[in-house]
Amino acid sequence: MNEMKELQRLREGNKRYLAAESPLGDVSPELRETTAREGQKPYAVIVTCSDSRVIPESIFSAGIGELFVIRSAGFTIDKTALGSIEYAVEHLGVKLVVVLGHTHCGAVGTALAHEEVHGKLGAIINEISRAIGQEEDADRAVELNVKHSCEVIVKNGIPAEVFGAVYHIDTGKVEFKYKVALAPNSHK
Repeated sequence: MNEMKELQRLREGNKRYLAAESPLGDVSPELRETTAREGQKPYAVIVTCSDSRVIPESIFSAGIGELFVIRSAGFTIDKTALGSIEYAVEHLGVKLVVVLGHTHCGAVGTALAHEEVHGKLGAIINEISRAIGQEEDADRAVELNVKHSCEVIVKNGIPAEVFGAVYHIDTGKVEFKYKVALAPNSHK
């Protein structure tokens, strides 16, 4: 099976990141000026956690204008995230959406602990709890939450290739776990 070029770019970027001692993405003044003048042309949407240890542009050796990044605690998908993904796919022409979970996720850990959380944070933890069910293993819970977020994207008709991946905070390696499906026509 031929892998889409956008996914190959992410895999190759992660390999460069694993070997790098300094950031690799292009953040030059020239590129800033070009993207200001000509707009952005990202090749992938990355939906990931708000965790400050997860830096998609670094993880994939990407520079200005290459990734359309959406962050939320626990990499959950709500209407705002869906609208952002839809914008990137329909208006910017992005064909690949990756839900990037990570090891040692605090939000997933809170859901695993069955802690009672109130307010807006409670809504996030409740969504994660639904995704992980009775799972007790932290790594497996992260994978289940990634899969759930991917399924939410697909069920909402986003016309893109949707992949689930896990970033290992301790090693920097990204494991692409599964492809969910090519979503049918976009809903309007």
